[in-house]
Order: sequence, then structure tokens, then C-alpha cells
Amino acid sequence: MKVHEKRGHPHASDEEKKVTRKQKAESKSQESGQSPKKPKTEGDNEQANGKSNAADIAAEFEKFCKATSEHLSIKQMREILEANGRDASVSDDAVVPRCQDILFYGPLDPCPVCGGTLEFSGDGYQCQGAYSEWSSCVYSTRDPPRREEPLNIPESVGKTRVSDLIEKHRDPKSRLKREITGQDKPFAGMMITLSGRLSRTHQYWKTKIEKNGGKVANSVIGATCLVVSPTERDRGGSSKVAEAVERSIPVVREAWLADSIEKKEALALDAYDVASDIAVYGKGIALDKQDSSVVALETVAAELKVFGKRGVHKDTKLQDEGGTILEKDGVLYNCVLTVCDQGRDMNDFCIMQLIMARENRLHLYYKKGKIGDSLRADDKLEEWENLNDAIKEFAKLFEELTGNEFEPWEREKKIQKKHLKFFPIDIDDGVEVRHGGLGLRQLGVAAAHCKLDPKVANFMKVLCSQEIYRYALMEMGYDSPEVPVGMLTDFHLKRCEEILLYFVDKLKSSKETGKQEEASWADFSQRWFTLLPTTRPLSFKDFGELADHAASSYEAIRDINTASRLIGDMSGSTLDDPLFDRYVKLGCSVSPLEKETDDYKMIVKYLEKTYEPVTVGDTSYGVSVDNIFAVEVSACPSLDDIKKLPNKVLLWCGTRSSNLSRHLQMGFLPATCALPAPGYMFGRAIVCSDAAAEAARYGYTAVDRPEGFLVLAVASLGEEIQEFSSPPEDTKSLEEKKIGAKGLGKKKTDESEHFVWKDDIKVPCGKLIPSEYKDSPLEYNEYAVYDPQQVSIRFLVAVKFEEQDVEYETVEPEV
Repeated sequence: MKVHEKRGHPHASDEEKKVTRKQKAESKSQESGQSPKKPKTEGDNEQANGKSNAADIAAEFEKFCKATSEHLSIKQMREILEANGRDASVSDDAVVPRCQDILFYGPLDPCPVCGGTLEFSGDGYQCQGAYSEWSSCVYSTRDPPRREEPLNIPESVGKTRVSDLIEKHRDPKSRLKREITGQDKPFAGMMITLSGRLSRTHQYWKTKIEKNGGKVANSVIGATCLVVSPTERDRGGSSKVAEAVERSIPVVREAWLADSIEKKEALALDAYDVASDIAVYGKGIALDKQDSSVVALETVAAELKVFGKRGVHKDTKLQDEGGTILEKDGVLYNCVLTVCDQGRDMNDFCIMQLIMARENRLHLYYKKGKIGDSLRADDKLEEWENLNDAIKEFAKLFEELTGNEFEPWEREKKIQKKHLKFFPIDIDDGVEVRHGGLGLRQLGVAAAHCKLDPKVANFMKVLCSQEIYRYALMEMGYDSPEVPVGMLTDFHLKRCEEILLYFVDKLKSSKETGKQEEASWADFSQRWFTLLPTTRPLSFKDFGELADHAASSYEAIRDINTASRLIGDMSGSTLDDPLFDRYVKLGCSVSPLEKETDDYKMIVKYLEKTYEPVTVGDTSYGVSVDNIFAVEVSACPSLDDIKKLPNKVLLWCGTRSSNLSRHLQMGFLPATCALPAPGYMFGRAIVCSDAAAEAARYGYTAVDRPEGFLVLAVASLGEEIQEFSSPPEDTKSLEEKKIGAKGLGKKKTDESEHFVWKDDIKVPCGKLIPSEYKDSPLEYNEYAVYDPQQVSIRFLVAVKFEEQDVEYETVEPEV
């Protein structure tokens, strides 16, 4: 590491003073005009001295800071900042380091991304500016741009005792360069032990741990922690786990390794604890610092605090007194506000409600905290005697938080996002399914009192239960109990879709690179997670993340909103057969197939031929059929109608269980946008596959929830079909002309085994074999249809995913 400066080198050590015979010979050759060979170790010595130079510079800067703090007033430091174009209207504590930095190292240039001010923050320089009204700039660097010009020193400073010291660093040529060492090795000084079947091999983690400064030990003795699979506790634990618990050595989930490497710091071991019985909320650790699998267990069972526009917040306890949200002149006084600003480490929510309780007592409820961490949120409940005063206070709070007036937002939905201010989440008037759906204790009773066929009743029980929707939102990270994202208005959902489409179009036409491109991605990320608040915000970096965590999540949330409206509030008695009532609202005929029928046998054969195990970590999951239902969706063309269309194929479609209600009520919708990622590479199309293995990727849930659904639909690909082995460059022409498209995957079904169903509907049932398209981005063939009236949902296949070839390590009891 070289330090570009004009100053003497540190004094040499005794070892460095020693001169070898070879060096003496080189000196003589230099005197005689000869050019000696460069010693091999010279570069190494310079690099070794670089650390010493950096330490010397830091020590000199510390002395400089001490001297200037003693002999310069805060007023003089503000004058120095103003004279050199720096903002001096900050607190006294901020003025001092800002001034000392430019005096010693030189004046900073503006942020190259947004033009904002750069500020030193311990491990580098962070921009303090705003990229847009939605986001702070996230630019950071360890080598900030500085102006190569002399500092402007006010006259008042020239008369102080440190004027000579300041003058020494005034000239750009005499300035030193600040060397900042980052914490790039989170496991430095740690001894880590691995145990059991992890999602990656032990050798993989050994390499990663050592690369990040740690060491791997075979024994638990002396280890910093023991890393195991999350299932280790359920299986009773190995002898290593028992020994670690006995020695009070933390036993943590594998996610601790990945998360620590990603965040470049060793995260709190307690947050990833496997062996302890302490509840998550008792650990004193914020949710965003904890292992997501632990948080999931908490949030999936958490009571929804606000279930809709008229929902009184649970923590007020006023719903027990008949409390209702105040409605005056057509305006409901209930607001959910959020802000996500990664540059300022903000991911917050705020709830505001005016509640009328018994005897016309009026209460103003206010709660503010980090999304998903409501246990640490600040809240207050105030009683008001005067209605107008309470309304004025509510409006005042709204304006302070959002920078906008309350009335225009509630009446006309007119609002402008202000930097670092909250933005309202437009909640609809209804009941979110996490509150209104059937609870676990209601499921059996509801099915028992249903006049539908028992198999259909059990299917409707699944569609109307809270569970599948809770787990879906949890898996996506949109499960905050304070924000009912499953009960948004169509207006709000449309806004989310527009921002997503705007960003996708911007990406396709943008020529930004480097930090500018990173800033654009970060800006979208902060907009997205302000509009759809998550307990686990991330900064999108590529199209794959955009597909998985924005486009598909948006579609799932949209479908859950449809389910919320269909299901409504089922929290009351189940004796009046609410399942049959919802079945009628679904507008879809669902009939179980008998196992002896030809259709049942055909579907099982199609599944078995085109299925490959879903792999999670080192574990593979097979599939078995529980039930098959024939369906007639009123929103889809009938079988007779679709048989009139050309090029018909029976295809698999994968979906979350939480999306089924929408599909059965309204049919399939095209993908939201076009992205170079599976499921989206054909643009706004309905995408199916001839491989059940592809559909299973979307239908798979989790080890502890093995039930899922696969959909079979008849799709007409139209008169003209285009084939692609790579993402098409222009999807809009396909969308406009409604041309059928086929994406050629790395694997295909054996055509010699294909057959025809119902006269002329092709069933591409055949063993999966390698295709000639080894470089395709698709694993299996995908078929894209652009007109929903060319797709008819015909069957639902209820399946169970089963762990394959599992071998459990048996440990002999110690004698």
C-alpha cells in the first residue's frame, strides 16, 4: 500500500539497517554507473511500510485534531467551512470533525452521483444528499474526490496559535492521503465448528470462513460457536450440539455465516440461536438483525394489529369497548404511513387513528416504530374532549410526518413524496385475510358443517384459512402485523405496478454504469419498500432479484388482496356454512376426480413422467398425489370453446396456494412486466410448462408444510408459434400480435411418448431428456400465451412433497 505524500519515511528498525554483501555490491555498481537488479523483496517492504505509514498519518491527524480543538472556536470552524463551500449549519458536534477533515486532508468535492455532501463515518465517506424525494443517496467510498486547490482560510483563523499548523496542510502538494481500513473479514479471530447436514458442503463453508478471517475446528472445545442446520433441534441434536450446550458455546443456524459475510460483520450469535428456549422477543435484538427463519416463526403467528380501513388497532384495547374509527364528512381518520430509506437506515411505520369509544369518548392513537419490530415501537393513546381539536391534532401530525395536508390525500389521493418523510399506504375498507380467514380451531368445524362434497369442503377450507396467506406473506417478508398489505386499495396496487414498469423501462434504456447505476437500483428499492413495506428490505442488484422480490411478490400480494375480498370476515360462527357461501362467490365449479377414471390416470402419468425432485440444499423432495379436481372457471373459456382454437396443449402451471382463489375466480393474468428471468422473459404473458418439475418450483412450500397445488390448463398457442432459445429482444411485438411463444429449455420431454387428449389437445407427456439447447437460460420448456381467453384452467392437482433418501445419523448413548 503506497501513501502518496511528501514527508520522511519512518525510522528503520535494526533489521532494516543491516546491509548484506549483495547490497554493498549493488551500491558499488551504482557508483560505477551500472544498473543493479532490483531486489525481489523491495515491493514487499514498501507494502509492509504502507501499514506503518497509514498508522503514522492517523496519529498525526489525531494530534492535529487535538490542537485545533484547543485553539479554534466553533465559530471559527464554521467560518472555515463557509469559506470553502461546506454546509456550516449543522450541530456543533458535526462541525468539528467536518472542519478538521478538510483542514488536514483537503476540501472534498461533491458526491459524484447526486452532488450532495460527503461525510466521514468511521469506515468511509458517505453521501448525505438525496438521490430523489424517495431515497437518500447511498454512495460511499474510502477514497473521496478532493479539490486540488489551496484552502480558503479566514482572517480570524490566521491569528491563532495553530495558524502555522493549518498553513502546513493548506497547499495540495503537502497534503497526506487518508488511508481507511475496512472490516472486510467478519470472522477474524474466530474459531468456528460445523456439524451435520448443511445446505452447502462443509468444505464450501471452510473455504468461505477462512477467506473471511476465521478458522474451522473439528472439536467444539475452544470454538466461538457451533454452526448446524435449523432442523438439528427438532431431531434432538448431535453429540456436538449436546457438548456445545453443556459448555455454553452458542449453537447457531447456518444463516449466520451467510448473513455475516453479506453484511461484512459478525452478526449477533443470539439472533441465530438454535439451542436456547428463550423467545425471540426476549433477546433484545431488532428483527432485521435476526435470522429470517427465526423471525418467520414469530411473525407468522403474530396477531394482525390493523386489519383494514375500519380496523381499530389491537393495542388500544378499545375494540373491546365497541370502539370505531371516526368517520366525518365521508373521511375515515385512520392512516398507515411508512418510509424506507436505506441511506439513513430507516424502515419505519406509523399508525394514526381517531377512535370513538363508549359514551362518545374520543381517543387519538399514535404508534411509531421499525417495521416488524412493534414490540419496541413507541405508542400513546390520548383522550380528547373536543372533536375539532382532535381532528386538528390528527391533521397536524399527518402534515409533520408526510409534509402534506391530510384532507387532499383522503379525499382525492393527492400527495407528493417528500425526502425522509413518511408516505401513506392506502388501505381499503374491508378485512385482511390474516384476520378474517379461518383460524386453526375453526377449520375442522367449518368443514364438518359444509354441504359440499367432503373433498371439495376440505379444499375450500384450505383456500379460506389464514395459514396459507400468513405463510406466503412471511416467506416474501411482507408480514408486518402493523401494515395490512393484504387489504390495499386498487389505487395503491396500481401505483406499485406503475413504479415497477417505469423502473423496468428505465433499465432497458439506461446507459448508466458503476455508482450511477447502483444509485438508480437503490432508489427503486427504497421507493418499492416504502410502497410495499417489508420486514426484510434489500437493495435490488439484478433482474433475478427484481423478478423474485418485486414482480412475483407484487403479483402474490395482488392475489392475496383478491382473496381477502372474497373471504371477508369468517371469524364468527361456522355453523351457517361459510365455506359453501365462499364457494358460490368463487364462481367456479370444483369436482373431485375418482382414481379409476381415465383423466385421473392420465394426469398421474403426466406428473410422474415430467417431474424431477425439488432440491433444497442437499435434500431432494419427491411428490405424491393426494387429490385431483376437475374445475370449470367461469372467467376462462369452456373446454368446448377452447377446442375451437388452434394448437392446443395441456400444460402445467405453478402457483402459490395463496394465489389460487384469484385464479379460480378471475382466471390467469399475464405477468406484470418483461424481465430476462424465468417466468418473465416473454413479457406480459401467461407462462406454463410441459414439465411438472417447473410447476413444482412455484408450488413447493416448505418441509413443515408439504402440501401444495399444481395446475393443469389447456392453452391455445395460436396459428403462429415462435421458438426461442434465449430471451426475445422485443416482447412488445409478441404481446401486440398475441403470437404464441415457446422457450426451449435445457431439458425437453421425449416426443415419442406424447399423446392426444380430448380429440386434438396435445399432451407433451414424456420422460425428461437433455435437449440440444445446453446454454438456454431455461431449465425446462416454457410456453407463453398473451390472451387470457386462450387459456382454460382444467385441473387442480393436490400434491404432497416428500423428503427423499434421508439418512439420519444415529448417535450411541454415552456410557
